[in-house]
Amino acid sequence: MAGARRSNDWGFPRWRGYDSSRETVEVRLCDRHGCEEPGDRPAPKAPNSPERWYFCEKHAAEYNRNYNYFEGLTKEQRKQREHDEQRDASGFGQASHYGWGGPGDGTRSADEMRALEIFELDSDADIAAVKKAWRKLAKENHPDVKPDDAEAAKRFRAGQAAWEVLRAADERRTWKGA
Repeated sequence: MAGARRSNDWGFPRWRGYDSSRETVEVRLCDRHGCEEPGDRPAPKAPNSPERWYFCEKHAAEYNRNYNYFEGLTKEQRKQREHDEQRDASGFGQASHYGWGGPGDGTRSADEMRALEIFELDSDADIAAVKKAWRKLAKENHPDVKPDDAEAAKRFRAGQAAWEVLRAADERRTWKGA
């Protein structure tokens, strides 16, 4: 007969996860010299290499910011790799029309429609009308104009966010059309 095992679970409900145990768990530290944080974010050591660095969140962000995917390639190799990746990912472009889920004819996303509502514009408004409406809203509600008005500050922030959404959408459309 097996001896009794010591447990802190006390039956139901379980206090530990199903895969947990009382044994020590091996934690890999960040590969950045001097860092004592857990290294749980893998990053490639080189393009197309199975070897990985393991960084903490802070050092993974630093590594990604400075990572050059095309390092060590000639100009022709860079162009070929970019072409191959665009070719391989082109199938996703065919499904881009599924990205919208709101009202209208499908040319604008739900976020864009909400942004247009903030500016009180129709769904077919062009970027010039959006820019004009944004400037009008900003002039009326800017914190420098109405420094102690919380509602005006709220409307200004909403207009700023709406402008960013519509500007980015217009840039995507002009980029696709080019």
